[in-house]
Amino acid sequence: MKPSANVPAARPAAVAVTLAAVVTLLFAVSLAVGPAGFPLGEAIAGLWAAEPPVITTILVELRLPRALLGLMVGATLGLSGAALQGLLRNPLAEPGIVGVSATAALGAVIVFYFGLSASFPLALPLGGMAGAFLAVGLLYLLAGREAGVLTLILAGVAVSSLAAALTSLALNLAPSPYAALEIIQWLLGSLSDRSLDHVRLAAPLMAIGWAMLFLTGRALDALTLGEDAARTLGFSLRRTQILVVLGTAASVGAAVSVSGGIAFVGLVVPHVLRPLVGHEPRRLLLVSALGGAALLLAADIAVRLLADQSELKLGVLTALVGAPFFLWLIWQTRNER
Repeated sequence: MKPSANVPAARPAAVAVTLAAVVTLLFAVSLAVGPAGFPLGEAIAGLWAAEPPVITTILVELRLPRALLGLMVGATLGLSGAALQGLLRNPLAEPGIVGVSATAALGAVIVFYFGLSASFPLALPLGGMAGAFLAVGLLYLLAGREAGVLTLILAGVAVSSLAAALTSLALNLAPSPYAALEIIQWLLGSLSDRSLDHVRLAAPLMAIGWAMLFLTGRALDALTLGEDAARTLGFSLRRTQILVVLGTAASVGAAVSVSGGIAFVGLVVPHVLRPLVGHEPRRLLLVSALGGAALLLAADIAVRLLADQSELKLGVLTALVGAPFFLWLIWQTRNER
């Protein structure tokens, strides 16, 4: 990664305030956009009515959970992407590189495969979270307790490959075409038809993961000078790795378990914002969380506005935007050598 740019200390704060305002605006727009048009102010006013009107029920039961999850999932992906790029000192790093996204998806697919989601709706997010923490166990089983950066990346690739193979096996052996279609639809990623129960289940683990990732800011700054320099400054590489990997597992595992597969947010957002705040990882963490929330809220609004007979899946839209960016990033990295 590039050395730290000479960015005024006030600029990251200004960028964070601007992004917070954008997130607030997009959150309000997300509450207002949907198939059934109604005045947002009237729906909010109905919250204090003795008998809330139908529009208030739609707001609380359908649109509010979707907006909250868009904010939280986007913040998780942006924050974890920035933290992993700082830890691995690799501009191509993103949450999937440590295997968490793939194993969380596998956990949810297993729930679909055995039909548990039909009898217990919250089995799906619980299965995804279990898969995410399984990824951490496999990661350190393969890499060892004193793993270096390269070993950690290779172990993550191995875990992701195994999870993808098992997911493909589940699709191949699905008991019916309907079950296979249901799995594929979930893997494409979406925030539709989510409830406040999903928010309550995922929010605590996301919050724990965010706290762990924010704790690594100073250590990630020191790592830009190299591992030996970071140790000399008193930072433990092992502790930093554990905090980043566990924080990513908790937050991204919870996110994937309620949203399905949503790619490229953790890769795109830190790169877009890095020139604005400098190349110190600590400066990038908060703005990447806000940027991820803004991007996913905007994308979720877009899929609703673009909807005709069937709604475009959120993960498909982020992939369509993120894949060209990823190719451009590879090309730029190649030209800088």
